[in-house]
Amino acid sequence: MASLTGDAAQADAAGDACADADAASGLAPGAGASSAALDRCSRLVVKIGSALLVDAATGKLRREWLKGVAADLAAIRARGAEVMVVSSGSIALGRRVLGFRRGALALEQAQAAAAVGQIRLAQAYAEVLEPHGITAGQVLLTLDDTRERRRYLNGRATLRQLLGLGVLPVVNENDTVATDEIKFGDNDRLAARVALMAGADLLVLLSDVDGLYTADPRRDPQATRFEVVDRINPSIEAMGAGVGSDAGSGGMRTKLLAAKTATRGGCAMIICKGEVDRPLTALAEGAPATLFSAEVSPLNARKQWIAGMKPMGRLVVDAGAAGALRRGKSLLPAGLRGIEGAFERGDPVAIVTLDGASVGAALAGYGDAEARAVAGLHSREVEAALGHPGRAEVAHSDNIVIWDAETAGAGAAQTEETE
Repeated sequence: MASLTGDAAQADAAGDACADADAASGLAPGAGASSAALDRCSRLVVKIGSALLVDAATGKLRREWLKGVAADLAAIRARGAEVMVVSSGSIALGRRVLGFRRGALALEQAQAAAAVGQIRLAQAYAEVLEPHGITAGQVLLTLDDTRERRRYLNGRATLRQLLGLGVLPVVNENDTVATDEIKFGDNDRLAARVALMAGADLLVLLSDVDGLYTADPRRDPQATRFEVVDRINPSIEAMGAGVGSDAGSGGMRTKLLAAKTATRGGCAMIICKGEVDRPLTALAEGAPATLFSAEVSPLNARKQWIAGMKPMGRLVVDAGAAGALRRGKSLLPAGLRGIEGAFERGDPVAIVTLDGASVGAALAGYGDAEARAVAGLHSREVEAALGHPGRAEVAHSDNIVIWDAETAGAGAAQTEETE
């Protein structure tokens, strides 16, 4: 059986294929596909719902179960992967402390419960991860944080910095301030957005069901679980209606919506049963699950998105910077020789050389005014020029697309649109 430290060949041997898989329906057969995906992922997001974290009868945290998850996360990190968690549970924990009755809460009550519960939730993760030498970091987001460009970039930078420091980010919806207009409403879709924000290549939803079925397996004994879903089409979406609903706010429909978001952005997704001890170990050892295949790689999805955007301005670079960019480096202030156009941080810009040759496209790390202020400066001079520390890069390598010989012409044509 495959383990969290086993190789992909072992993982491929685990599990059973779906005999009824049909290419026309968007489904593909596979043996042990989910365990293989877990084994080879380099950046993982795990979503944990309230129903798994909090005992419904007592309202108390299921600490022993969470300790098992912490051990799983530690094992995945030990083999070199980066790990994040998207966790529900703050309202469920806080309502017990405040003595709220079971059932729907008014918005103000839910926000109060979240304020109390978030402290306990963060403390619980810190306590179960600490014995493994892992530092937990809390990140609270709302829907607007993932769809407004500047806030999205700030969130992305924070997650990247935490992962770089070896911290395990624990993300939750910021229910203390979120209203109906800015709420996700379920953490399945939040997890998908966070996975794309962080550039993850795999998202695992720990659920009360072990995958996507042709019908509700609790009502139809003939229902068949799909091992792999290669693409989500209308017939797949129809299978999510009323199937395998969670005790929390999400159900199979929200999981399929999450899968569409994740896979189109380059992140594969797995639905597996979380109501077991060491659920990620069980998944690695071939427990039943459904894998939704990514349509492209996370990096390619992001690069395609950047390449397809109309530039708001141009960054003019010297020959040395152009060469460094072609080697996969970030654009530093020292290599910047000119700014054209008006743009804000996060806006798409073209990158050109002093003689006008098109190099690529990027998302700007500075607005045009600050970019002009730092152009040509060494990193140690940036703070004096701006009056604050600024950023190391005018454009980070993750946010840069370099044209190859085949796409240089298209890039030049795209650049001309800004003139």
